[in-house]
Amino acid sequence: MTAAIGLLAVAGCGGNKGQQAPADANDEAPVVWQSQDSTVYGLCGDESAMNTLQLITDTGDTLSLSVESAKEQNHVLGGYSVGDRMAVLTNRDKTEATLVINQSALLGNWVMPNPIDGSDEAGISIREGGIAESIDQSVVIYRTWRIVNGLLEIVSTREGGIDEEETNLYEILSIGNDSLCYKTVGKPREEEEIFRYSRQQQRKKSDAVKLEESTFDDFLM
Repeated sequence: MTAAIGLLAVAGCGGNKGQQAPADANDEAPVVWQSQDSTVYGLCGDESAMNTLQLITDTGDTLSLSVESAKEQNHVLGGYSVGDRMAVLTNRDKTEATLVINQSALLGNWVMPNPIDGSDEAGISIREGGIAESIDQSVVIYRTWRIVNGLLEIVSTREGGIDEEETNLYEILSIGNDSLCYKTVGKPREEEEIFRYSRQQQRKKSDAVKLEESTFDDFLM
């Protein structure tokens, strides 16, 4: 419930003054994450296989990356198919992927039961072009998202916050066809929050209103 409440009142890092990384087990304060993005972005190529990801990068390179070790560590998030948009961390010689994030699988409307009454749903819409929007909530207004250094960065504002932006970083734990799970980073471990979402189902259109057939009595004056 604590994690769910955080959905409507997320507190995060302010501005873009530096990104944060998870604290070690013996650390009380978070450490500063590297400022330069080391993520490689591109598309999944048609020569990808079970344990190999062919990545056609945004800079025009074609990499053949082993994903065997990443799979063993559950670091292939969302799988991969030809044409999918990917964000990948690699080893130094760019022969092995250490973290694979399927950005195409990340897109969509993600919701959880509203912690206020549990009857409605609230969440986040992750859209193409780095656009993020809030779903049925007004306290936190999502603005943008991106993957940076293998983390999900979400920029938001608060209701009544005079448009002051907050930048929050999350470690993605899993991406499924119908589920998304991530947790906050940059905070002491006892303050970490885990967010578990389901993909929002399309609402069925209500049946058309049926009018009663008119009778002779309806036309009597």
